[in-house]
Formats: sequence, C-alpha cells, structure tokens
Amino acid sequence: MNDNASRVIAGSEEWCSFPALGIPAVKARVDSGARTSALHALNIRPFTRDNARWVSFEVHPIQNERSTVLRCEAQVLDRRTVKNSGGYSEKRYVIKTGFGLGDQQWDIELTLTNRDSMGYRMLIGREAMGARILVDPAAGFLMGSKSDDQIAAIYAKHENRNDGLRIGLMASNPKLYSNQRIIEAGKERGHDIRFFDIKQCYMKLDAEAPEVHTRGGIMLNNLDAIIPRIKPSITFYGCALTRHFESIGISTLNKSQAISRSRDKLYSLQLLLKEGLDIPISGFASSPMDTDELIEMVGGAPLIVKLLEGTQGRGVVLAETSKAAESVINAFKSLNANLLVQQYIEEAEGKDLRLFVVDGKVVACMQREAAPGEFRANMHRGGTAISIKPTPQERRLALKAAKAMGLLVAGVDVIRSKNGPLLLEINSSPGLQGIEEATGKDIAGSMISAVERMCGWRRELSSVAAS
Repeated sequence: MNDNASRVIAGSEEWCSFPALGIPAVKARVDSGARTSALHALNIRPFTRDNARWVSFEVHPIQNERSTVLRCEAQVLDRRTVKNSGGYSEKRYVIKTGFGLGDQQWDIELTLTNRDSMGYRMLIGREAMGARILVDPAAGFLMGSKSDDQIAAIYAKHENRNDGLRIGLMASNPKLYSNQRIIEAGKERGHDIRFFDIKQCYMKLDAEAPEVHTRGGIMLNNLDAIIPRIKPSITFYGCALTRHFESIGISTLNKSQAISRSRDKLYSLQLLLKEGLDIPISGFASSPMDTDELIEMVGGAPLIVKLLEGTQGRGVVLAETSKAAESVINAFKSLNANLLVQQYIEEAEGKDLRLFVVDGKVVACMQREAAPGEFRANMHRGGTAISIKPTPQERRLALKAAKAMGLLVAGVDVIRSKNGPLLLEINSSPGLQGIEEATGKDIAGSMISAVERMCGWRRELSSVAAS
C-alpha cells in the first residue's frame, strides 16, 4: 500500500488557522527543509496558571501589516534553542495547539519568534507535516485561496481601538526617521502617541500641583509614559524636563540621570571602568604643557582625538603621526574644548559594531565600516552597515554597559581588538534608520513593547481566544 495516497498535497504557500488561539487565517510558508514550525509572535510574556507554565503573546496575522494585533495565550510545552535561517541561535517558547489546513485539523508543535524580517508570518516545518502532507513546491494555495477583501472582512472585528497608553515622544524634529518610526509603531499597537517638541514644553514647579505644559497651554500631566530623545545641544533642558515628568509619576523610557551620564563621555567611561568593563586606553588633561605625555600615555600615534561634546562622528579625529596629534590636541585646547586622547585599534580595520539594547536584551546588531578615505567615526557619511551576529562576549559587554549607565534603551558601540571587544561609547538616543535597514528588525516596535512592560499594560485577549 502506498502511504502517499492518504496524504494531502500542499503548495509552497497556504492559508492556515489556529482556532484555539483565535487566529482564523494566516498565510504560511510550507517548507520541508525546515524541521520546526514557527509563528510570528511579539511581546512574549511567560506566566503561571494553576501551577503550570503559560505564555501570552501578540500576533500580527496579516502579511506586511501591523495594525491588526491579536493577543493569545497558550500553555508552554518546552523552551528550546532553535537556529533560524540567518544562522542565529535563539531560545524560543514551544507550544502545542490545534492547526487547521484546508478541511483538516490536527495538533502541532510550534515555536514563537519575531518573524517581522521574514516573508511569512507562519512557517510550517516537516515535523508538523508528518505523514499528512506532501509538498508541491511549484504550486501554491492548493488548500484554498483568500483575497485581500476576504482577509479584511475576517479581521474587521479585530481592528485596533485606540484604547492603549497615552505616550509622549519628546524630541526636536518630528520628520526624523527614528521619530516617525516610533510614532508609527505606537499607533500600530493601538496607543495614543504624540510628538512634543522639547523646546516648546515648559514646567510649573509647585509642591502641591507640579505641571508640564506644551505650547498653547496644553497640560501633559495625564500621559502614561514618555519616550525622551534628547539631542546633545539641549541635554540640560531635555533632562530637566524628563526629570520633572519623573517627579509627577510619569514613566520615562530612559531616566534623566542615565541620559545625563551618557552625555558626559569622560564620566561614562569612568563609570564603565568602575564596573570592570574594557575600553581603549584613554587619556585626559587640561594643560597644553601635558600634550607629549598624553600622546605617550595611549601608546603614541596613530591615535584618536575626541571632543567630549562631539556626536555622530563630529569632533573625532584620527591623528596618524605624533606631530599631527600634537597639532590637533593643541588646536582644540586653544578653543578651551575638553577632549580625550584614545588608543587607536589598528586591527579593527576601520570597523565597529553598534549593538542596540532594549530592556535588557540585545535586539539587533550591525557592523559599520567607513567609506574609503573616511575615518571610522564618520561612518554615517557614506559608510556601509551590515547585519552581524555579536559574540556572546560582545553581547554581555553591551548589556553590562547599558545596565551600568542605567539605560533601558541604548546604542552601544563596540570595537574588536586582539585582546577582545572594547567599549567605545554609549548613546542614550540611538538612531533607528541605519540599524533597522541593515538588520530588518522592528526596533521601534521593541521600544513600544518596553514601554508597555514598564507601564504594566497588555492588550485584552481576542474574542475567539477568550471564549
């Protein structure tokens, strides 16, 4: 008897469902080359129910669309290390639930992971197929197709309501990619998120009734959370404003004290060293009379001269000879500028890493390389960036650095040396464009999820899952 006679034939893509999770339809990639099945899930939170391990999570079931969000719950079957298509290993929760394909239904195991950067919200692996499915890779939707209008009708009752948090994005330029993405991500998750110009906000300091207003007399005391993105030129006022929000009980994604620490490059390096974290050998002096000793202190030329107030590569110079270093240092000092002299890591070959930390997790990492003829610090001027997997040591270094600074969100810059990874600096308002484009990760969404956890907010279960 031919066992194949009892199997259904599926195409390389099909519509499937998870009735017990309240997911009526999701487009899936059918891939016999993958062992494990995976469902796109966000905001994954473990909890205990009746002495058993459970997990709640959210799903964007519609391809290339984030405005429809379903919240689901399932009992945890296991937690396994799975290697994804990019070669990254990650620990995932595994659940077992009813799976519908065509007119058939059976239970399958699937892992929960963020598949935003992948082509499909669902991947059906060979373990789920078992002896039930044969795959025709040249065909698609052999179990039935669904039009965009049908999908819109199916999920019409799940359209997001603006019943979420009231979030203020405090920044300077509403047109910046990073700010637009954060607002977009907040709205997609059903939150009332608004941009407020830091310079247009003002405070009332009063022991009985402290207040924050924005231009036009609008009071901001009813916000649930603030996402401060303060550019260096307004650090003092931006931190004072953030501190005032904290004083009236409004949660802030990064605290004012942590932002202030990160903006003082010398102080931040001293804090990192105190925590036992490695940095390139650095020197600091006030008098021009100490220039020669300063150069010698970091191993001589070539070396890096870095203004303490510089940002995004501005005020960072590679001095290739001792004479050039002396000229640059004395020129900066003649302007009463505070500067660091730092060891040059030749073996890095003009490359460094940006690790993006959100709420105690490295959510993305890219390797940056300067354009030909440019120094590494000027990578934003025509340089290239690629997604890269950080080593466990680099990951730990970034997490410890963010924790040492007290930052919930941080861009941690690391350089690879022959003696291991070294910390360059930490950015408390890291840009999103380069790293989102290089890695395909939804970092703005990760930031909004961190705000939700900080405020203890979660979406209600979908009606099907709750029934």
